[in-house]
Amino acid sequence: MPRIARSTLAAARCGLAAVVLQIVPAAAFAQTPESERPPAPGQFEGVPLPAGGTILPEADERTYARTRVEVPGFTLKPGLVLLGDYTFASQDPASIGQVGEQADQGQLRASRLMARGTIGTGYTVRYLLAAEYKGFDTTSDRDWEVSDASLTFPLRGPATTLTVGKTKQSFVYEMVGDAANLAFQERVLSPFFVSRAVGARLAHVTGDRMSTLSLGVFNDSWAGDSSRGPNDGTDVTARATRALWLADEGRRVMHLGVSVRSAGADGGLMRYRGRPESNVLSYYVDTGSFAAQRGLHLGLETLWQEGPFAVIGEYVRAKVDAPASGDPTFSGGYLGASWFVTGGNRPYDPTVGYARRVAAGSGNGELELVARVSFVDLDDGAVRGGRFRKTYLGANWWATNRWKFGAGWSRTWLDEAGTTGVTDALLLRAQWMY
Repeated sequence: MPRIARSTLAAARCGLAAVVLQIVPAAAFAQTPESERPPAPGQFEGVPLPAGGTILPEADERTYARTRVEVPGFTLKPGLVLLGDYTFASQDPASIGQVGEQADQGQLRASRLMARGTIGTGYTVRYLLAAEYKGFDTTSDRDWEVSDASLTFPLRGPATTLTVGKTKQSFVYEMVGDAANLAFQERVLSPFFVSRAVGARLAHVTGDRMSTLSLGVFNDSWAGDSSRGPNDGTDVTARATRALWLADEGRRVMHLGVSVRSAGADGGLMRYRGRPESNVLSYYVDTGSFAAQRGLHLGLETLWQEGPFAVIGEYVRAKVDAPASGDPTFSGGYLGASWFVTGGNRPYDPTVGYARRVAAGSGNGELELVARVSFVDLDDGAVRGGRFRKTYLGANWWATNRWKFGAGWSRTWLDEAGTTGVTDALLLRAQWMY
């Protein structure tokens, strides 16, 4: 595969700027933000959550409505996500020799405070501010860290938007979706993306509302923060999706997607690493930092959903421009299945190209059973990052529209330096989301 010339990055930046300059803003709303329900057919505003889940004490929607601000020219909706985990781990001797003994431990996985809303009358701009509390993390030197700080501008109507600031990169289904609403507790393709970065993202929904296209350019050094070392690598991303069919308000869909990420090296170095299904376990695969210029990542994704049944799969291949290491190629992927025993569903949103928030239904909520097989391979050329294969079986109980409880068992086979170590892990999660 030919190496990516610097001129490619310059052309991408110029192309994005040209598209933006040619589009004249018009009064409209942007695409639905994260953690909302999909919009009604032909619309872009998410519909309200239906009443659901009465088995646990929960305030009604009128109580939450009192926390919102709606005045002429300005709206504000606060948000809060709390995720608590506990992981039990069991290893064979080979695994302990590879990664050390993994202790049973709990973690406040996420404590995220958000404020989102709109500014303006007639021409409306969306804003999103979010911060993660890091005070319980002994490896962090900050109590709070800004995860999102962005403005989204509609361009020529709601189908085209421009987001600027610190925001998500447009690459792979696992990343663009809201983590708190995914079927599986943790993402497996994390070695191949960054969660958020500073930059600009242009998104478009086709007239039939069956396809999406998003393009982005990102570089954290644009924010002027050098406290975490060199971060001068520029990333260029693109993601295109198509719903081959879509019916029953998003309950039936066949989705295909492709994404590309040209990842720049920071300070002339790149690193790929990942954990197996729990955030408290060690990095089982890790290339360490190695000299490189750029990585070209290609992602393929598919989702089939028929009522309460869904199958999802992704594959990522990364070709790294690193002559001293033999220009290694890394890969990862998974195939997963989901079944809502109680008949529920994770409704698909064609304006963003992924499935949205689960509504708890009525009474005792919704019970979801999930299974997944996955792999990550970071061994190639002179780079020995290791590779693992994984299986995962789990259950999610969406007790109310805000409470979710999950349990999942995973087995990981880590191949490293000619040995195979086995780790079994049980992850328990409690989640509350507003």
